[in-house]
Amino acid sequence: MKNITKNLMALAVVCLTIGALWFTNRAVTPKTASWEDVVSESKAGGYELITTKELHEKYTGDPESPLIVDTRQEWEFLTGHIKNAVNFPMEPTWFSRWQKKSALEEFLGPDRNRSIVFY
Repeated sequence: MKNITKNLMALAVVCLTIGALWFTNRAVTPKTASWEDVVSESKAGGYELITTKELHEKYTGDPESPLIVDTRQEWEFLTGHIKNAVNFPMEPTWFSRWQKKSALEEFLGPDRNRSIVFY
């Protein structure tokens, strides 16, 4: 009787392990962001959206005026970036932004009052 109980417990543990591995390793299709998502997120965060033409006008007028923050990973930043841009790597998820909020405020420091462009 003890052997049957041990075998059933072992079988249950194996089934739970297989189930957990299947659940955590299954493919998840990421949601593709639409323009409406960008607009609603910028409004919720209190950000102003500008066009590339407006950015070009600000940048060519005075390249030191806007603080351009590149939020891509460091290896992406090193492969090419806008001149005078600074790198602050951040994953494009709400959790990452929430997690790095204080670090970003510290990173920006006195530049917080400047016109800041994130990309």
